[in-house]
Amino acid sequence: MLEAMLTPAQRALRDEVRDLVKWVPRQLILDMDDDRVRYPRGYVAEAARRRLLGLRFPTEYGGRGLGWVDEIVALEEVGVLGTSLACLYSLPSIVGEAIVRFGSPEQKARWLPAILSGRLTVAEALTEPRGGSDFFGTTTRARREGDVYVLDGQKRFVVGAEGADLFLVYARTDPEARPHEGLSAFIVERSEAGSELRVEHVYGLMGTRGGGTGRLTFRGARVPATNLIGPENGAAAVFYQMMIPERMTSAAGALGMARAALEIAARYADRRKAFGQRIRSFEGVSFKIADSITALDAARMLVYGAARAIDAGDDPRRCRRLVSEAKKFATDMAWQVVNHAMQILGGIGYTRIYPVERLLRDTRLIMIWTGTNEIMNLIIQSEYQRELLAQRAETRDVEADASDAERTDEKVYE
Repeated sequence: MLEAMLTPAQRALRDEVRDLVKWVPRQLILDMDDDRVRYPRGYVAEAARRRLLGLRFPTEYGGRGLGWVDEIVALEEVGVLGTSLACLYSLPSIVGEAIVRFGSPEQKARWLPAILSGRLTVAEALTEPRGGSDFFGTTTRARREGDVYVLDGQKRFVVGAEGADLFLVYARTDPEARPHEGLSAFIVERSEAGSELRVEHVYGLMGTRGGGTGRLTFRGARVPATNLIGPENGAAAVFYQMMIPERMTSAAGALGMARAALEIAARYADRRKAFGQRIRSFEGVSFKIADSITALDAARMLVYGAARAIDAGDDPRRCRRLVSEAKKFATDMAWQVVNHAMQILGGIGYTRIYPVERLLRDTRLIMIWTGTNEIMNLIIQSEYQRELLAQRAETRDVEADASDAERTDEKVYE
């Protein structure tokens, strides 16, 4: 973000988050990447102690009542730590969104203070083995039995499967309804679900390690009806709202990871010499740095622009497009910038002497999760076409600005 566009309060917030980032033990990052740590609960607790979780949520629940722009400021700083720690920092914001937007006053009072104070950790159980992008193909079932719902099914790629206390779970409550009209959302508490909620597998990941990512199974797990988030069969609205924090946090974290790789590469290029010169004097290197700087700044503007649109209450469908653009562009950018950084470092960048190889493994995932970038393309063009076709009469008809524009017989569309 350009310094001139940040308020004094946002700069102060950034300094707070930078202090948290500097506090994170180097050994924790290394142990997580080596799978010696499965879930860094102490890190989440420290962020909570500093009142840095759930920045957008009301102060009465432990948040700061800030906006999306402020959260992006924080998330870029956390992003330099890599995908796992950025994700774990974001999860209270993601799961908390469902509770704040759709929860009852009792649910908010019950869970939000505990989440934002770090007493309870959270995860989202959305993806299933038979469907990633096809969310509405969910097969996990929840049937009502008196004052409880009984859940059967499984969810995979759950960050915090091993470690989280609460899970936001989507399940089908009306198998006869249309796919998007028969799902419900629940908060499932690990302590209440007991042995009917199991971690069947913790994945060995290429990167983004140490977050306890695994597959959960529900086998007759009994969930109180009071844990239903929003109305029964109303999870489509929850899901669509949740895609804002899911994708915005991914986009903002990508800014931090790209920045970290760029700074390593630029410093290396200034110190490394070849053929009697610093390698940044060679266009093959300096142009990669220039491209990376430009791409990072462009992504920042898009991410912050989307955040401002959300904060301003812009048209929800336009926000949906902007959020999708931000997620797609920022994550693609991060992958490109980290690859450029590795190319600049050469062979040493492929080793564990520098963290660039870890950042490369981490950034590969962010183009896949929270909706693949191909799905982002579908959303972007669909929402753009809808908006474009609706405004045709309100703007100048530039199609008519051609000398033979009146030759309608030449305008053949079918």
